Amino acid sequence: MCGIVGIVGKENVNQWLYDALTVLQHRGQDAAGMVTYQDDRFFLRKDNGLVRDVFRTRHMKRLQGHVGIGHVRYPTAGSSSSAEAQPFYVNSPYGITLAHNGNLTNAEDLSNDLFRTDLRHINTTSDSEVLLNVFAHELQKQGKLVPTQDEVFAAVKAVHKRCKGAYAVIAMITGYGIVAFRDPHGIRPVCYGKRETSRGVEYMIASESVALSALGFTLVRDIEPGEAIYIESDGQLYTQQCADDHKLIPCIFEHVYFARPDSIIDQISVYKARLRMGEKLAEKVKRLKPEHDIDVVIPIPDTSRTSAMQMAHDLGVKFREGFIKNRYIGRTFIMPGQQQRKKSVRQKLNAIELEFRGKNVLLVDDSIVRGTTCKEIVQMARDAGAEKVYFASAAPAVRYPNVYGIDMPAAEELIAHNRTDKEVEKLIGADWLVYQDLEDLLESAREGNPHVQDFECSVFNGEYITGDIDQNYLERLQQLRNDASKNKQHGEQGTSDDIIDLHNND
Repeated sequence: MCGIVGIVGKENVNQWLYDALTVLQHRGQDAAGMVTYQDDRFFLRKDNGLVRDVFRTRHMKRLQGHVGIGHVRYPTAGSSSSAEAQPFYVNSPYGITLAHNGNLTNAEDLSNDLFRTDLRHINTTSDSEVLLNVFAHELQKQGKLVPTQDEVFAAVKAVHKRCKGAYAVIAMITGYGIVAFRDPHGIRPVCYGKRETSRGVEYMIASESVALSALGFTLVRDIEPGEAIYIESDGQLYTQQCADDHKLIPCIFEHVYFARPDSIIDQISVYKARLRMGEKLAEKVKRLKPEHDIDVVIPIPDTSRTSAMQMAHDLGVKFREGFIKNRYIGRTFIMPGQQQRKKSVRQKLNAIELEFRGKNVLLVDDSIVRGTTCKEIVQMARDAGAEKVYFASAAPAVRYPNVYGIDMPAAEELIAHNRTDKEVEKLIGADWLVYQDLEDLLESAREGNPHVQDFECSVFNGEYITGDIDQNYLERLQQLRNDASKNKQHGEQGTSDDIIDLHNND
């Protein structure tokens, strides 16, 4: 999962981009990058690390220009080398930089085509570089010295025909403007907004609406699946539907886990969706255990807090914060190696014993992926004196890997894969385990926008909406995502980038 942002402003945008990337930091803590444009030059800075660590004062001073894009990244099936930090750059045509959130499912075939047919070289294993070169090649085929919106939209149309999978993209064309587009299923989120200033209208594009509101931009709307918007450097905005076959089928896991609760995605409030998840799950608990003996509901911070709070209200029991989180430890399910994840849980959370001692507690989490974290937390609750430990997941059982940009591990590493709920219950050490029903989860989000009829929920049901995923693909993905592979990849040393001054070669 990654976060992307682009701004066409009336003054230097470096600080605005920095602030937006900080707001989107939850979408990726592996690497960060930013590129701006001024006087026929790109100014690029990217490296591994958090936003606050990648950008120093000396970098910010050189990131000049009123147009720019930014990216925060965590690795999916690729290396964590800084060579794969984004945005990526190609000098032909015009000079283009690109930031991408998602995953191309036909990246390998595209890479071969780019080399054999388009005569383009791919320098990393990142599918984002593949996508950039496809877009650049299709724009070059338009053959115009000065591209207009017609050439840009024609290139995006060709991208949709060639690329499969999930992609929300922001690209900057040197001296001309920013283009953003979304795959024909709208799997990954992206929206845009505007801000009135004394100098004129400024535009911003971002993965989540919270980045817009934090910077004083008013949300206009989400970019539609298959749609592209093109904002020229002077602020002129154009939009066009560029996909022949398009239907909004967004990723449900954005509402479960990834997105911030203060975001609006596809007109659905993430916060309200999570409240409804709590309502639905409380209803299921009351059906299954009408005479339950739950004394207190305790969330596993932070994503599950909203659902847990609503569950406690509907169950008529106390809601308490039983775990205190160390906010300087990253998300554990993307960390390599079981031992490192196990160690991280104890560093990340500490139990408040008085909230557990002698009580029957219901722990609520947003989801259960590997189960390593859940097992440790259940044991922490017991160590703190809990009489019984029940466990509730606001999402259904995660049984299948994700291929659209979320680093869900290989199927064999998912605790619920080929296991019953009772077997998972025993493995995590809970006295009782309850999962959200899939239809209840979908209804929790759908209620916020009834026009969204379908969601991408392959991690729960194994149905991959792009129609190009077979067992061979999943087996190749498993080889890339197993822990042994990740341990090797995270041992690689990347070369730290300093600011690069990229000239426009036209």
